[in-house]
Amino acid sequence: MRLTGVGRRYGIGGPWVLRGVDLELRPGSLVRVEGVNGSGKSTLLRLLAGIDTPTTGRITGRPRTAFVPERFPAALPFTALGYLTMLGRVHGLSRSAAASAANRWLERFDAAEHARTRLSELSKGSSQKVAVAQGLLADPRLLVLDEAWTGLDQASRAVLDRAVTDRVGAGATVVYVDHDPGRLAGVPDAVFRVEAGRLVATASASRAGKAGTEGTTGAADAGGRPAARPAGPRVSVEAEGPSDARLPDGLPGDPVHKILGPVAPGAPAVHRLTVAAAHSDALLRALLAARPAWHIRTVTTTRPAPVEGETGR
Repeated sequence: MRLTGVGRRYGIGGPWVLRGVDLELRPGSLVRVEGVNGSGKSTLLRLLAGIDTPTTGRITGRPRTAFVPERFPAALPFTALGYLTMLGRVHGLSRSAAASAANRWLERFDAAEHARTRLSELSKGSSQKVAVAQGLLADPRLLVLDEAWTGLDQASRAVLDRAVTDRVGAGATVVYVDHDPGRLAGVPDAVFRVEAGRLVATASASRAGKAGTEGTTGAADAGGRPAARPAGPRVSVEAEGPSDARLPDGLPGDPVHKILGPVAPGAPAVHRLTVAAAHSDALLRALLAARPAWHIRTVTTTRPAPVEGETGR
C-alpha cells in the first residue's frame, strides 16, 4: 500500500491537517505513529483505513482493511454478537463463519457473557472489547488501531498485544497509535511522528532497519528506508536445503542473511536468517512451505546488535 503526496484539510479552504505524506506500507510490518494531541495522527489513520479521502495525492494498493477507533459508537441497535456477525458479513465471511469468529473473539476478550447484550448497555471497557474484536474477526491484511488499548483491562491489553504480533507474523500490516510509549516497545519495524502536518521518521524508525516500510515527507530523510535494525527481540533461524537450493524470494521480515558454510564436506550450506521476533513464525512457515522444503536446524531468540559482516539478501 502506498501514499503519494497525500494531504488532508478541514473543509474547502480550511487549515491543512496533513500534507505531502509519502509512505509505503509493506506486508508483515508493524508501524507505530506518534504525535501530540491534535497533530493529525487520527486523520492519518483514517486515511489509511479508507474512512476519509485525501484532499490531495493518492492512496493505492489498500488491502482488506479493518479499523479500530479510539471511541466506539456504542449507541447502535445491535447486540454485541449481532454487531460482530454483521461486520464479519461485511468483510466477506459467511454467516456461520462470522458468528463463529465473533464468539471466538468475545471469548478471548473474556466478554462472552455479553454476547446478547445490547451495545448501548455495555460498559466502556466491554464496548472497547467489541470494537477490537470487530477489527480482528476477519483476519484483515491491514489493521489500523487508533488508541485501541484505551479502556481495556490488563488481560485484554495482553490479548490485543498478542493478536497484533500474530497478524504481523501472518504477513499482515498493522499501524497503531497508543498513548503508552511502552506499548509493544522494541517490536515495531518503524516509528513515525506527525509534526506540523508532516510525517517524520523518528530516531526509533531509523533503528528499525529494513522494516517493511519506506516513508519520506518534506521533513523526513529523502533517501527512504533507514539503515539499521530494530533493537527489540530478534530470532535467528539456521536452515539448510539441497546443495543447489536457493532461498525463496520475498521472505517475511526481510531477514539478515549469512551463509555459515556446509556442516561437512559436500553437505548443503547452512544459512542463518535473522528477523524481528514478530516475523519469525511467518519466516518459518515460508521456509517449510518452499519446494523443496528447507530443513530447520535451530531457532534462537536473542537481543544482540546485528552481527558484523551480515548483509541483507
